[in-house]
Amino acid sequence: MNDRSKSLPTWRRRAGAATAALATVALAGSALAAPATAGAERNRDSAQHQTQKPGKDKGKHHGKHKPGKNKPGKHKPKPGADKSSRALQKAVTLRGVRNHLVALQRIADQNDGNRASGTPGYRASRDYVVRTLRQAGYRPQVQKFDFAFFQVTGPTTFAQTAPTARTFVEDQDYALMDYSGSGSVTAPVQAVDLNLGNVTGSTSGCEATDFAGFTAGNIALVRRGTCPFGDKVVNAQNAGAAGVILMNTGTPGATDVFAGTLGGPVGTVPSVGTSFAIGQSLAEGATVTLSASTESEIRPTWNVVAETRQGRSDNVVMAGAHLDSVVEGPGINDNGSGSAGLLEVAVQLAKTKTKPKNQVRFAWWGAEEKGLLGAEHYVADLVENDPDTLEEIALYLNFDMIGSPNYALFVYDGDNSAAFPDGAVGPEGSDAIEALFHEHFEDAGLESAETAFSGRSDYGPFIAEGIASGGLFTGAEGIKTPELAAAFGGTAGVAFDECYHAECDDLGNVSNKALDANSDAIAHAVHTYARSTWTVNGVGKRDDRTRRGEGASPRSGLRAPHDGGHDHAHHLPAH
Repeated sequence: MNDRSKSLPTWRRRAGAATAALATVALAGSALAAPATAGAERNRDSAQHQTQKPGKDKGKHHGKHKPGKNKPGKHKPKPGADKSSRALQKAVTLRGVRNHLVALQRIADQNDGNRASGTPGYRASRDYVVRTLRQAGYRPQVQKFDFAFFQVTGPTTFAQTAPTARTFVEDQDYALMDYSGSGSVTAPVQAVDLNLGNVTGSTSGCEATDFAGFTAGNIALVRRGTCPFGDKVVNAQNAGAAGVILMNTGTPGATDVFAGTLGGPVGTVPSVGTSFAIGQSLAEGATVTLSASTESEIRPTWNVVAETRQGRSDNVVMAGAHLDSVVEGPGINDNGSGSAGLLEVAVQLAKTKTKPKNQVRFAWWGAEEKGLLGAEHYVADLVENDPDTLEEIALYLNFDMIGSPNYALFVYDGDNSAAFPDGAVGPEGSDAIEALFHEHFEDAGLESAETAFSGRSDYGPFIAEGIASGGLFTGAEGIKTPELAAAFGGTAGVAFDECYHAECDDLGNVSNKALDANSDAIAHAVHTYARSTWTVNGVGKRDDRTRRGEGASPRSGLRAPHDGGHDHAHHLPAH
């Protein structure tokens, strides 16, 4: 999700995955297998992993609250809980999870302060996960794919210099377009087919002929509408424009400043979006200065996937977390926390010599912050190249931001029983996953609440293919209500994570209580479904332990705000 002001769109999705490759890291004498994926050819990447090209072969909103007994903190499972699940929970310690966070923070510190896909920090994060999995006995695979990388590398300016001088404020008067080019120019503004006498149905800049008579070196002013922003900017560039200003349409609901995307690295000149009023004033005749400093290109990134050797390969339990941060910061809560919790569960599952009846597959996704691209690529690759392997996935568990400092313990509402406006009823079995997490927290004496099951994190591509899904979340930029503060502690009227997508999302931005509670919940869910998925899809043994989670738990009726979601779909308008 982007960090732009509330007057700007809050969804971003960037086109991405195209070319893919898989890398297998061979392990000596491991008891854990390389995951089944499409692929056969081998080559080498710069990190010296073996690679294979594929052949035949993925804001959330908060709602009703679940009653518990105590405030989150140090806790023990009830004596009646499954003993083997308790053993794994005991093995997954807060110290072990935090050790992974320390490593990810160190990686960010050594790589310009972030771990974003397409940067050295992400490559180093990938290598850390691969190395840790190898040491635990897994044979991880690295799945490579290309995506459209974009980063702002310097300040953006937009100012009118004539006939009167005025400076425009970013995110208030204008917004830099995603995939804008770089440069600095002072030049006259030249209106292009604005047709301000009839604001409906604008085609301004959509055709090359709109730029007939355009003076090369001027800054093109075009109006939003009909065709993608990228088409308008490319047509302007081809006509010799030194910069592009895209004004809003002027129709009801489309007058304010807006943020948009060119859809990919097509921009070669600075491009900004602005309001209809500012566009009108510039169309009357003005000279402006426009500058931007960006990196915009196709770059590679990777998913990391590892699975147990033992267990039914036709009834796979899959669990994932995105590994990348945003470019603005180290991403220790978002989503170092989910990645670290999942990694420690994978390590301890191997060390405790658990013998799963169902194969467990772990995944760390790349380029989630660019629009779920890693999970989407993984699923799309299976759909196209190995549909049988896709059919063998029994369920998917997602862990995104599990240590927010002003946290609530949220569980995805798999059946939309909380009636979220943007919530969906998940594939069959999703309600059972939801119930399992709520019951786990209740057994541990902890409160839990619900978050909209809207497909806006890495579980989205899985539910789109009908795979039962669920998971955990502790809140992002949404504001904590008094009811949630009473249930979980913390401060009402303050964001769950004030450092969301910011430079301060570092080691000091994680709640140990939330991290500890959620790491135990991950361990419990992974172990439970490794033993039996009966409650989800009817496969495996049904006994007193596996009956738990068969039905949704009773709801308390407490609702949380609908404006605090962690929207990882990252949509920006493209036209």
